Amino acid sequence: MNDCGPVAPTTFAVVGSGKRCRFFLRLAAAVPDHLRAIGVVSRDPERAGPEVPAVRTLDELLAGERPDFVAAAVPWPQMPDVARSAVALGVPVLVETPPAPDLDGLRALWSDVGGSGLVQVAEQYLLMPGHAARLAAVRAGTIGEPTAVHVCSTHLYHAVSLVRGLLSVDTEDVVVSARAFSAPLVDPLGFDGWRPEAAPEPRTRTIATLDFGGRHGLYDFTENQWWNPLLERRIAVRGTTGELVDDRLVRLAEPATPVESHLVYRRTGIDLNLEGNDLDHVSLDGTVLYRNPFRGTRLSEDDIAVAAILEATGVWARDEGPPPYPLAQGCQDHAISLAIGESARTGQDVRVTKEAWA
Repeated sequence: MNDCGPVAPTTFAVVGSGKRCRFFLRLAAAVPDHLRAIGVVSRDPERAGPEVPAVRTLDELLAGERPDFVAAAVPWPQMPDVARSAVALGVPVLVETPPAPDLDGLRALWSDVGGSGLVQVAEQYLLMPGHAARLAAVRAGTIGEPTAVHVCSTHLYHAVSLVRGLLSVDTEDVVVSARAFSAPLVDPLGFDGWRPEAAPEPRTRTIATLDFGGRHGLYDFTENQWWNPLLERRIAVRGTTGELVDDRLVRLAEPATPVESHLVYRRTGIDLNLEGNDLDHVSLDGTVLYRNPFRGTRLSEDDIAVAAILEATGVWARDEGPPPYPLAQGCQDHAISLAIGESARTGQDVRVTKEAWA
């Protein structure tokens, strides 16, 4: 279950001035009791907007109020350089996913900053309310020991993070076997909005097995699955004594007695409820597994997760809590996601063995 959070708001600065920067600043404005953005570092300060002061370099930023950490919001190729610059100045940094574009980049980044202990990764999926509740249910032993996870939802490193987290897999070797398939599909909604004239067109579906030896994951992702309203998102966790499929849990309570339970979301603002349109908590059999730490803000579930990892990074940076998602975990997620791509291209199994970050 979530803690109530620190009394003092987390302070952070953003490196970069694109869409992700605007996203972080919007969240800080939405939850000012939890998050406070103090500045933006950009080669073009005018792009940063009027909300917070903008400077050209990290050195200029640190000459003023020092934030708990800096959040990188730059394109993939620039992400490792931001991490190196922050570490060189002794500043905790939250990098985006993935922390480097390719395997060589991951290895080089780890060689340069892995030992600093100053780098976290903004991998938020296990902090989304539904996934956080599922993780709490699994870790409470409701389905015994988890043995398999099927993710048909998000892509690559995000999906790998869900698989590894729900299976409690760290940096074990994994054998990846992936295949890609193409079929026509109507795709009426994308990042830029609705497409009223959309017609069926080829979309690629990638399916992969992740064999951790005794435990396994099934990765299933179709192009634009994040946005396409015709594609359901599914997640299943199988254990030794039961299975959790989306929000439905079946388990063996005693011999010859399988029982069924459901994750229940308390959402306000429905019918005559006048508390405002919000997610309050998620429960299972009367036990609350997850409480929204930002009640009253009307944030979406993805917004809640990103705000949560920003806040948790500040707590960690102040030595008040554990690291939210260390660089080693982000590197492992992307190494496996790169193996999915390689296996799908070649039709061959790809083994991911222990890297330096293990």
